[in-house]
Amino acid sequence: MERVPGRALPADQPAILLAALARARAAGPGGIAVLDLDSTLLDNRPRQAAILRDYGRAAGIAVLREARPQHFTSWDLGEALANAGLGEADARRHAGPFRGFWEERFFTNRYCELDVPVPGAPAFVRAIQRTGVRIAYVTGRPAAMRPGTIHVLRAFGFPVPDGGRVVLLMKPGDALGDEAWKAVARDEVEGRGAPVLVLDNEPAHLNAYARAWPGALAIHVDTDHSARPVEVMPSIPSVLDLRLPQEAAISAGAEDARAEAP
Repeated sequence: MERVPGRALPADQPAILLAALARARAAGPGGIAVLDLDSTLLDNRPRQAAILRDYGRAAGIAVLREARPQHFTSWDLGEALANAGLGEADARRHAGPFRGFWEERFFTNRYCELDVPVPGAPAFVRAIQRTGVRIAYVTGRPAAMRPGTIHVLRAFGFPVPDGGRVVLLMKPGDALGDEAWKAVARDEVEGRGAPVLVLDNEPAHLNAYARAWPGALAIHVDTDHSARPVEVMPSIPSVLDLRLPQEAAISAGAEDARAEAP
């Protein structure tokens, strides 16, 4: 989760997101939008901070009981310990125990229910849905996290998986790494529609999608990544988050209100 955004240019974001909606609108019911979850639509730093606070309580370390999402600036958990207030030596000493504590909790429903949306994500995905395309949430989360994941999607107003026009594709087990799983998921997506739009934060995954589906618009969400030495392909545009331009957001809000009216 290396938080080193810099590829995305704020001035470019409105045109990129409007182009995404136009692409989906042109495709209609035969198209499918492929959307990653973690660090693309959802911010899992509140989950991580809760785990660190619980570790602080378990280990009797008062300063860690005040851990906040902003203390997580990378996937380096030792760095998070230091950011939360531990000295260098203590951070090194607790890095191993905290890693084990973290691994037991991070991929669980209890903690994933603490995730929050990337700014603008719920309205943007609803706008995509209104174009008529299918939506496929494709995530490296294990299938056991389905209840917590659906809880968060519903709580924040994302289109909820219904097994038809909106599906949630999750990794079936630990045997597959994330890249291998997303290759498998690509085949399932193609069986459901023509991919026209792809959003992901992870360069390797996004590049693979762009190569597999050259006719789709691939967009990089420039939040964080796993720090693997892979660069996003130059042809792929980046956005900082998913906030639509004001006029489009107002229109989307009006359409939501009409849809919810009795």
